[in-house]
Amino acid sequence: MAVGHNVFVLLLAVICCIGECKKRNVLLIIADDAGFETSVYNNTVVRTPHLAALGRRSLVFQNAFTSVSSCSPSRSTILTGLPQHQNGMYGLHQGVHHFNSFDGVQSLPLLLGQANIRTGIIGKKHVGPGPVYPFDFAYTEENNSVLQVGRNITRIKLLVRKFFQTQRKEEEGRPFFLYVAFHDTHRCGHSQPQYGAFCEKFGNGQSGMGRIPDWKPEYYTPDQVKVPHFVPDTPVARADLSAQYTTVSRLDQGIGLVLAELREAGYEDDTMVIYSSDNGIPFPNGRTNLYGSGTAEPMLVSSPEHRERWGGTSQAYVSLLDITPTILDWFSIPYPSYCLPGTPTTPVSLTGRSLLPALVSEPSPSVWHTVYASQSLHEVTMYYPIRSIHQGAYRLLHNLHYRMPFPIDQDFYVSPTFQDLLNNTLAGRPTGWFKTLQQYYYRDRWELFDLRSDPEETVNLAGDPAHATVLESLRDRLVKWQWDTGDPWVCGPDAVLEDKLEPHCRPLYNGL
Repeated sequence: MAVGHNVFVLLLAVICCIGECKKRNVLLIIADDAGFETSVYNNTVVRTPHLAALGRRSLVFQNAFTSVSSCSPSRSTILTGLPQHQNGMYGLHQGVHHFNSFDGVQSLPLLLGQANIRTGIIGKKHVGPGPVYPFDFAYTEENNSVLQVGRNITRIKLLVRKFFQTQRKEEEGRPFFLYVAFHDTHRCGHSQPQYGAFCEKFGNGQSGMGRIPDWKPEYYTPDQVKVPHFVPDTPVARADLSAQYTTVSRLDQGIGLVLAELREAGYEDDTMVIYSSDNGIPFPNGRTNLYGSGTAEPMLVSSPEHRERWGGTSQAYVSLLDITPTILDWFSIPYPSYCLPGTPTTPVSLTGRSLLPALVSEPSPSVWHTVYASQSLHEVTMYYPIRSIHQGAYRLLHNLHYRMPFPIDQDFYVSPTFQDLLNNTLAGRPTGWFKTLQQYYYRDRWELFDLRSDPEETVNLAGDPAHATVLESLRDRLVKWQWDTGDPWVCGPDAVLEDKLEPHCRPLYNGL
């Protein structure tokens, strides 16, 4: 396989010598647990001028989704183009959770490095093992404080500058892929509560908080915030959101610093910039859920070669699974042929697609209208496998272990919003929420929603005879995707997967 890549690189060099070879680079910016709290997506309360400026130079996707609503699994899908159940990163990577991708996964940084493209990561890595996700230049939680490389925007700026300085001095003419993974807007009340629920006080110059020189803190009052439909509208939740907004503004200022470094280094006109987040916001019905509130993501793609759609919007359904094929397409790198444990006799294929055609013209709604998602765990104790398909107006979820209560993760549990929701429920007081905790904990096996009439996903149509045909069609497509991607959960919960001889599901007759 390495020989094939060497031949490809040599062939590319020959082509560049014979004719014109465009110089291309990539800057990938991923926020942490961020949503649509930006003017790009019509939230005019949060001050995000730098994201707004990037949006004017980008195609803004209105229907972008993560394929898993959990940090490490999502970051693994971004960097492999493979769903979590296929690449092996079933849950969080760090600490006792200890999930890793399969050793044989051909990740984006691995493939780029083999194609002589210099790779760099600054900020939150949160994936492993190391040999599967190698970077030439790396400043992450593995060798630094995640607060310093993920939230200290001055430190991030200087690291980006260092990457570009070494790029010019040592690697002139070599393309680059730089991945800047901010830790904002993740909660930190469970790990560094002294900095506030969202680390909104970190570096603000107050006593004991330190100072981030380039950060000009923006503050918001609870009455200002726009409460998403899936968050309780209570004074506590509003105060929680106002703290989140402060870190959104820090994220925005950090993005402005990164883009300024790109421009000042002279790379702006040959670098594709992609901005998104890893999963839904850390509020009830958000992160760790495969509802729209947990999977819908911002997505801005700015290509200097596709200016005709700058400032425009796209209604195409796209996924974070599309990032790897997009970047490989940008660099004209083919995806290799290899196998993984889920399909040991069938070569892996990417089920995502390159977004470059969408930068030229709006894709057909009849083609770009389906995205899939797959959740297995968040923390190691949070086993609750879900698979979903969102096609056109409908979203279908399969809650494989629906008889279990839905699990709650640590940092969300101690959050002011959830504690308020929990205490109000226990006291029999109004919660200000659109569902009850009982409904949240215990779900139907199949959940089907018509997003045209029910955008908040409150009415389950799975048992409605009028939607039986839609249910069957979506179930068939979802199961086919599971088979295609080697999903070990494809037979659950009422059958056992037989994959040694002829893959099929052996029924358990367990009444499910």
